[in-house]
Amino acid sequence: MKAVQISRQGQPVAANVILTDTCPCPEPAPGALRVRTEASALNQLDLWVGRGVPGFDVQYPAISGSDGVGLVDAVGEGVSDSWLGRRVILNAAVIESPSPLPDDMEPAPGTHMIGEHGPGTMAEFFVAPVENVCDIGDVDPVEAAAFGLVHLTAWRMLVTRARLRHGSTVLIPGIGGGVALALLGIAKWHGCRVIVTSRHQAKLDRAIELGADEGILDDGSDFSKTVRGMTHRRGVDVCADSVGKAVHTSCLKSLARGGVFVTCGCTSGPRAETDLARIFWNQLTVVGSTMGDMREFREVLSLLRSGALRPTIDSIHASSEGAAAFSRLESGAQFGKIVIDWR
Repeated sequence: MKAVQISRQGQPVAANVILTDTCPCPEPAPGALRVRTEASALNQLDLWVGRGVPGFDVQYPAISGSDGVGLVDAVGEGVSDSWLGRRVILNAAVIESPSPLPDDMEPAPGTHMIGEHGPGTMAEFFVAPVENVCDIGDVDPVEAAAFGLVHLTAWRMLVTRARLRHGSTVLIPGIGGGVALALLGIAKWHGCRVIVTSRHQAKLDRAIELGADEGILDDGSDFSKTVRGMTHRRGVDVCADSVGKAVHTSCLKSLARGGVFVTCGCTSGPRAETDLARIFWNQLTVVGSTMGDMREFREVLSLLRSGALRPTIDSIHASSEGAAAFSRLESGAQFGKIVIDWR
């Protein structure tokens, strides 16, 4: 089968991306199914697979991809034939059984990521446990592939972890990436006032067109004073961040008393200097969040099916343009999701 492969570890990742037609077609294991890919989408995780994942030995050549949509063409033992021919979307986070702990302790389950810990969706076919797919009917496969992982991540951040309330004020740094734009859509669906930041005025302008209420051009200095000026010195209820080190102090200083800082990533670096005094005096909550379970996936997918939420797509590429797609993501110039169309 054809696959967009990362041939070896290195930077820039795009320089090591090739299209091959010699990969063996995967067979579904018991409890799994095989999908003929219609569309797959890139995430920052694809770049980490190319650069090397800390603490995990990536086997090269690697097929990344944690967003995928397509038609089921084979099923493994124990999976009903009724799945055959159905269009499905993948939740790449396979929740592993946690180790047993005493009754008074809640275990934290591990997560196996399709496209990171094993072959992903950047190929003509991919396999997944039947529990990790949802039937999406006649939803456009390109839109669905662009929607999946980032909206699941954003939904867990805002709804599950930050417990977002309707009408809250939300700060989203670094608008333009897939997660940040998903956060914007979900916050606006909740009737929130949204402030966004970017180092590019053009991205701020586009975010305003999509519903953001205010935009701040980030020149690398502390933007919290601007945020407080926009909120009559009160600050924001929630800051949902995936940027990390470069904006962490500004984010904390932008929060109102009792506010929530929720993070799912750190593209600018993980080792941020924080302010413990501000956290305890202002009774702030600092929350980590990653991916989401199938209940959350179905909740947010219902908004795609109803038309209440749609993804922002930066560009669509043929499989022969895989290296260009990776290069676009690696440049940081994208506004929205980068999709590979396999049809």
